[in-house]
Amino acid sequence: MEHSIQENLATVRASLREGVRLIAVSKTKPVEDVQQAYDAGQRLFGENHALEMRDKHAVLPNDIEWHFIGHLQSNKVKYIAEYVSLIHSIDSLSLLQVVDKEAAKHNRVIDCLLQFHIATEETKFGLDQQEAEALLQSDEYRAMQHVRIVGVMGMATNTENTQLIRSEFAHLRNLFTQLKQRYFANADSFREISMGMSHDYPIAMEEGATLIRVGSAIFGARNYNN
Repeated sequence: MEHSIQENLATVRASLREGVRLIAVSKTKPVEDVQQAYDAGQRLFGENHALEMRDKHAVLPNDIEWHFIGHLQSNKVKYIAEYVSLIHSIDSLSLLQVVDKEAAKHNRVIDCLLQFHIATEETKFGLDQQEAEALLQSDEYRAMQHVRIVGVMGMATNTENTQLIRSEFAHLRNLFTQLKQRYFANADSFREISMGMSHDYPIAMEEGATLIRVGSAIFGARNYNN
């Protein structure tokens, strides 16, 4: 028997560790499903397509905290810059520059996470440590006024090998710690580690996740025919 969105949310929430926030990943799901989760008390939602997020933001309650979690194309930043709460997927200096520029148009500062490539799959986007440090040391980054880097994000390999998943999450936690010490030692805002999805978020929480991105465990299987 299928459980309702409300029941699924309650189950996931009951499993959360202290200090971990749940992002309900609503990508490909209809507005009605998002509203159901909202009515059950959920306020953080994650989308990975800028236009889909724009359209949902336009019709759903305005106290929703929208998180952009997918690969973000520079030419789509303008569709989310006015209201997005957190962009999880900064994977280049050039993308961060566009976010800074678009945020300035709305006179706001957009919180961002640096996305790291921690998986064995080549298809995943993300920085390595050297690239991230080059970004943080650049004059271009230091000149930015409208973005704030508040942590890191990563996706583990899609595998049944829990040891591999755990090691990848531990690696991301280690990257966070090193960046915190070197670049954000006095920044209380640098505190987020976004990792873990429906199939691996318990491991992610054990390895220090502060944000987990859960979709199918709440909404059921994704709809790709929209």
